[in-house]
Amino acid sequence: MGVFVDMQNDGAAKGFWVFTSFVRRKHVDSVLMRRKPGQQLAKKLSAIDLIAIGVGATIGAGVYILVGTVAREQTGPALTISFFIAGIAAALSAFCYAELACRCPSAGSAYHYTYICIGEGAAWLVGWALILEYTIGGSAIARGLTPNLALFFGGEDNLPSYLARHTIPGLGIVVDPSAAVLVLVVTVLLCMGIKESSLAQAIVTTVNICGMLFIIIAGGYLAFKTGWIGYELPSGYFPLGLNGMLAGSAVVFFSFIGFDVVASTAEEVKNPQRDLPLGIGIALSICCILYMLVSVVIVGLVPYFALDPDTPISSAFASHGMQWAVYIITTGAVTALCASLMGSLLPQPRMFMAMARDGLLPSFFSDINEQTQVPVKSTIAIGFLAAALAFFMDVSQLAGMVSVGTLLAFTAVAVSVLILRYVPPDEVPLPSSLHESVDSMSLQSSGGDIQEVSSQNFKGSLNYSDSSQCLVDKAGISIAHPLLQKCIAQDGILFGLSFHDAIQVICSFASCQLHR
Repeated sequence: MGVFVDMQNDGAAKGFWVFTSFVRRKHVDSVLMRRKPGQQLAKKLSAIDLIAIGVGATIGAGVYILVGTVAREQTGPALTISFFIAGIAAALSAFCYAELACRCPSAGSAYHYTYICIGEGAAWLVGWALILEYTIGGSAIARGLTPNLALFFGGEDNLPSYLARHTIPGLGIVVDPSAAVLVLVVTVLLCMGIKESSLAQAIVTTVNICGMLFIIIAGGYLAFKTGWIGYELPSGYFPLGLNGMLAGSAVVFFSFIGFDVVASTAEEVKNPQRDLPLGIGIALSICCILYMLVSVVIVGLVPYFALDPDTPISSAFASHGMQWAVYIITTGAVTALCASLMGSLLPQPRMFMAMARDGLLPSFFSDINEQTQVPVKSTIAIGFLAAALAFFMDVSQLAGMVSVGTLLAFTAVAVSVLILRYVPPDEVPLPSSLHESVDSMSLQSSGGDIQEVSSQNFKGSLNYSDSSQCLVDKAGISIAHPLLQKCIAQDGILFGLSFHDAIQVICSFASCQLHR
């Protein structure tokens, strides 16, 4: 009987340990304490670099096709409004990412924020969902290169044999050498360093934007000449109703996904508190404006029901005698593919590195090259995996399914912001670096007359988590609090108080700052 009771107790203890492991959270500064000398990412990115990364990762080749499909089937001429509504929805998620990215600027993006605010189990799930999404999504993007390259050669039949797709006899597997080569080239570029890869991202993104500007300017000129015939329809501006316009917003929302890649580079930004919100906000604004202008022009050039669902932009220009425009549009589409692929492969090694730092993956993935200061081992592993998928598998059907990873990440980030907003004042968690500083402050102010309170007991009363970045300067003592906004303590607020009272004052003041 005693043995049975002991087994029950052991089982309950193990179950409790599993539960606590699932919900335990980490300190914001725990990443800083575990770093070894020479094992830090290079802080080389500016706001301009972040904008280039965000725009390149967001504007993909899909917009060159999406405008035709959505306009024909759902929105009609109201496609511009659908893009605007989707942009507002994306901006709400972008605000959450921007706040958390500047409060806890470390690699890992949504995984890192979820681990700090929600718990280890949810963070593990979000991390793997994002890795799956980025890997399969990147492979699907690479598979789209061959059809676009074929337009330069007059069709896929005219492609060189080493670039064309081939079917393996007996297996029926269609291999794509161009996709695999593109993934490997991008992988090598990412291994060279974050500044080099961001420069390449800026170049291809500039070419892509120039292609979209050509569509807007040349298409607008043609539309003015023809009188914007696409809007002169008896069915009006909403031929498929408001429901169709809202359904179109849900579809085009995925054209705005990519700004979260900016948050994954937070640890490599020179001034994260200033540059990360700027990079995310400006990149998303640029994408929304370009999307809306392109949709205005294309729907105005050709009636929505006459748009080609496969090549809407090229066919719209061809209908006005500008067949040569297909080469400019295809160049923009190819560069958009390259930029999107870089945006898919860039955050994955940093996600692996963050999970390896927390012990959820082998430490092999957390190694940082001392010369390039990027996680080269993780980048190579991810690159070969994505190249193999792009070479052997048609993952286009899976690519639509893994968008659930984006939904899960956005939800976790929004919940994390709510947790920071409404955490009770007496539960505002403090990092370990704050405990000793406050202890020394209280001892100096008391002159030895104030009762000492054990720091260990206080640590046990706090949650194992963090909330924001704050520096409380008092009498030359700097207290680092990674999750609270910057604030300055008023003169005399901490002196003459006991240790416990001083902590309560700091917690209450931090909570007030969070609710401002």
